[in-house]
This record gives sequence, structure tokens and C-alpha cells, in this order.
Amino acid sequence: MDRVPAVWPDLPYPAWRGTAATLQLWTQIVGKIRLSLTPWLNHSWQVALYVTARGLGTSPIRSERKFLRSS
Repeated sequence: MDRVPAVWPDLPYPAWRGTAATLQLWTQIVGKIRLSLTPWLNHSWQVALYVTARGLGTSPIRSERKFLRSS
């Protein structure tokens, strides 16, 4: 049996340029919120976004009164 390697589909940048810009801005906003609400760790490790099955996520963010969670 000859197995054909999986090929990624084309993703031309001009077609999703607006989406890429929006995603970058939203991740910057989330990063700035995490940076301001969480204690400092070496190299800003507390600000990382994690790849999940639903997209990008964070660990819970502690606020003064409650935890903020990404969904």
C-alpha cells in the first residue's frame, strides 16, 4: 500500500489578512490584561496563551473579587 502524505490546504495570506490582524489585536489585549492582573514570572511566562481544542486559552486570571476564565 502506498500512503500519500497529508498535504496542508493552501492558505493565501490576502484572503485572511483582516482575520490575522484581528486575531493579533485580541491576543495583545488578552496578554496586556494578564500582564496587569497576574504576578510577574521570569520572561513573562504568566502571560502565555495555550492552544486548546477550542482555539487559544489561558489559565484562570485572578481578579480582586473573582477569577476570570476563558471559554
